[in-house]
Parts: sequence; structure tokens; C-alpha cells
Amino acid sequence: MRVAAEQQLSLITGAEAAAHAMRQIDPDVVPVYPITPQTPIIETFAQFVSDGLCHTEIINVESEHSAMSAAVGASCAGSRVITATSSQGLALMLEIVYIAASMRCPIVIAVGSRALSGPINIHCDHSDSMMARDAGCVQLFAENAQEAYDLMLIAQRLAEDHRVLVPVMVMQDGFTITHSAEPVALLPDEVVKEFVGEYEPLYPLLDVDHPTTQGPFALPDYYFELKRQQADALDAARSVWLELQEEFAALSGRRYHGFFEAYKLSDAEYVLVILSSTAGTAKVTIDRLRRKGVKVGLLRPWVFRPFPAHEIAQALAGKRAVAVLDRAISLGSWGPLYLEISAALGRYLPKRPMLYNYIYGLGGRDTPPELLASVVTDMQNEVDPTVLRYLGLRE
Repeated sequence: MRVAAEQQLSLITGAEAAAHAMRQIDPDVVPVYPITPQTPIIETFAQFVSDGLCHTEIINVESEHSAMSAAVGASCAGSRVITATSSQGLALMLEIVYIAASMRCPIVIAVGSRALSGPINIHCDHSDSMMARDAGCVQLFAENAQEAYDLMLIAQRLAEDHRVLVPVMVMQDGFTITHSAEPVALLPDEVVKEFVGEYEPLYPLLDVDHPTTQGPFALPDYYFELKRQQADALDAARSVWLELQEEFAALSGRRYHGFFEAYKLSDAEYVLVILSSTAGTAKVTIDRLRRKGVKVGLLRPWVFRPFPAHEIAQALAGKRAVAVLDRAISLGSWGPLYLEISAALGRYLPKRPMLYNYIYGLGGRDTPPELLASVVTDMQNEVDPTVLRYLGLRE
């Protein structure tokens, strides 16, 4: 395997970065249906196909439900498959996403994270991703366009590893990342081809010499065991992810160490836990507060499913207070990321930090550094942690 390959720096959007990863992977089949803000991923990739830069069969279908259905069929036949969607599109796909996971189809799904209707909204939050969190897929969250590119490459290997064989969703924030241009280091095509390798389907439907049952009807005497196998696959994804980080770091010089980014975390007394692009704003806020002597840090998960509960709990041990910021609302409950963090701390720490939950940024609402700084002030003042708080809301 190559080491620290020379890379081309290009000014591209997150959507274009995902499309370049797809071009280099050159999947066999890409079933698609357009939806904002995912559309430029497939528009860019379709242009690559039209220009002869890759040889994918793009299937235009009548809905996202059909796109995922076609993806399952192609995957079961033995094809390498990628698709992309967002918001209501993922909602319409979701019935078949559950089926794809249960049939152990290693489909990569690029998601431009966007609010769910209603009321209708085309801007970013994580309600679509969180809606799918129990479907049986690996879920990876990118902060920026570079990570959107890198995680798409890693996702292909992760999905297709025979210890895993489940769909992998790669989330990038709609518009904030999908439509914003920034410098992205692209690996050479031949390096990506070597890293991804040839797809070797384990039980291709078209292998008539070794017939298998695909999509069976499972009665009570088997359904439970099949679900346990899916759980085992998600557990296996943990070790496979860590193995791939070493290999990818050697190629790119970029290391996704462990399951999350720890920014100025080691000596922090107060911690913000945030997914995706808002972490960039959090880093600016943390730097400003650090200059004032406030010991605050950031924990930003790359991997949400399978959830790295033990590792996160250990990273937060000994902290004075932790604020979990959710860009999704779970109506009638606490935020989904908060619930995972709370369960992890309760399970693994004999004495857990004071834990807060903030809902923020729904429907694309801006979250400037001043708002994040106010969260740290709340932690310093030890406001009531039993209250679910809404950041930046006009009360």
C-alpha cells in the first residue's frame, strides 16, 4: 500500500467532493432521484459519467423509494452500489433502507442533511439522519468538504467488509457543506482504486451454482436471530473502522483517530458535544474562551452508529459539565445525541459530569459563536440540568 500519496488541492463544494469520491470508486450502479440539497452530488457525478471518467450505470427512477429498491436489487445481484438523498427523500427511502440493512446490502448512501417537513423547509438540520438511526446502517458525520470526501472513500471499504455488510450513510450538512466551496485534497485516482479494491460479493443472487435465499419471510423462530446478526455486524463495524483509519492515514496523512475528534479536550473542565459543521463554529468559540482562561473543549463524533459509548464516556470522565447540542428534535423526549451520551455516562462512569441538552439550528437557524459561548456560561453558572433548552429560539 502506498504511503502519503501526493494529492491535488481543489476548490470544490462538499457535494462535489462526494461526487469526486464516487467517480474514483466507480460503482457499478447508482439509482437516483433528485432532492435539494443532495442534487448537486448526483448532477456532478452524472457529468463525470457523461464525460467518460467513470463507467457507472445511472438509473433514473420515479421516487426515492424506487431508488433504494433498485439499489437493493443491484446489490443483491453482486453490484457495487451508491445512492444519495436528503430529508423527505430519505423518509421515503426508509422502508427499503431497513430492508437493505436486513438483507446485508453494502450500499453507500450520501446524505445532504436537511430538515423534515412539515412545515416544508429545505435547510439543514439532522432530523432526517436521526430518523434513520435505528435502521441498521453505519452512520458517519462529516464536518466539512474534506471529510465528506474522505468518509465516502472509507464508507465503501467499511460497508463491503465481510464482517460488516450493511449500508453506510455519510452525512454532510445541507447547503452549509453541500453548497460551500473550500480546498479539498483529492487522492490520485489510482491510489483510491487500490484502497477501495475490487468488490467481492459474498452471496451474489446471480451465482446460480451456489443458490441462496434472498429476502426471506422470517417467522418467530428465526426473526430474532437474524436481528441479532445485524447487531453483531454493527459491533464488527467498530473494529473495521479502526483498522481502516490506520490504512487511510498512511495514504492521505489524515487520521480519523478513534470514533470522534477531541479538540482541546484533555484539560477541559467544560465540554461541548456537537455533530457536523457547527463544530467549526464551536472551535472558534473555544479558542476565544480559552484566551479568557475558560477551560472548554469539544467532542465531535465521526461515528454515530455504531455508537461508541464506552470511548466517549472515558473521554468525558472527570469533566465538570458537558453540554450536548442536538440539531434534531425528538418530540416528547430529549435530543437523540443527548440520550446516547446520557446512557453512556450512566453506564460507564461511577460519577458523571453535570449533563445539559440544547436543541439548536432547526430548519437551518444560524448558531453564531455568541450562542455557543452562552452555553458555556450556563455550565459555569450551573443552571438547572433537568431543563431541555432551546438555543437561539425566539421564546
